[in-house]
Amino acid sequence: MIRVSLCGACGRMGKTIVQKISKQEDMKLVAAIDAPHTPLKGKDVGEVAGVGRLGVEVVGADELERVLAETKPDVLVDFTMAEAAVSNIKTAAKLKVPIVVGTTGFSTGQMEEIRSVVRNANIPALLAPNMSVGVNVFFKILSEMARILGKDYDVEVVEIHHRGKLDSPSGTALKAAKIVAEEFGRGEGAVKIGRSAGKSKRGGEVCIHSIRVGDVVGEHTAIFAGPGERMELTHRAHSREAFAEGVIKAIRFLVKEGKPGAILGMENVLGLK
Repeated sequence: MIRVSLCGACGRMGKTIVQKISKQEDMKLVAAIDAPHTPLKGKDVGEVAGVGRLGVEVVGADELERVLAETKPDVLVDFTMAEAAVSNIKTAAKLKVPIVVGTTGFSTGQMEEIRSVVRNANIPALLAPNMSVGVNVFFKILSEMARILGKDYDVEVVEIHHRGKLDSPSGTALKAAKIVAEEFGRGEGAVKIGRSAGKSKRGGEVCIHSIRVGDVVGEHTAIFAGPGERMELTHRAHSREAFAEGVIKAIRFLVKEGKPGAILGMENVLGLK
């Protein structure tokens, strides 16, 4: 039985993950962590997620170290905010708990800090800006399109999410743009956020455009345009179920195949690398 602790348990994604874990025969949720001083503290996380009592009370992140020490999970799953996630990862590393992180919006400095923490603690880790199986196939096809079409094609990425999403652009859009830039031999410096007004000539950049409206779960489109033609590659998430299914795969993979001190991605889980 895989013992799972979950940070961000009462958020949109967190509740979906709780629902999914509750249906797995080989997994058990042993800890549910939400924001410090959460008003949901003490409530059963199964009831919060709408699946009935699971016997796991919600606690604040200020109690994370104590809870991990008491419940001894096999893995910590984090779907919070970047700053909170870094803190949670440090706490998990201190107690030698492997981590699966789906949180997005990390700065370059925060990512370096996470790599250092994982390496120094020598724990298995898996980080992915999007754990949907379809999105990771999208990344694979996107790489092939960029390689085949070449840098003579203009490429821009458009992403749409619900009005409550705080990070912009999405981690998925950033990864998509970086994949194209790297295939074109331009590096991450070619990735630009938005496009300035006025007359500006294209200079090989890959621009990302973000839209925040309504209750859109997630949509990403990469547009390739060349002389006389245009191609678009799109992934649309109809519900958070797709992401939660990927989280379950990631948990199983990390427990069985995780490498101490190494950070893996969904491409490893799905055999796409």
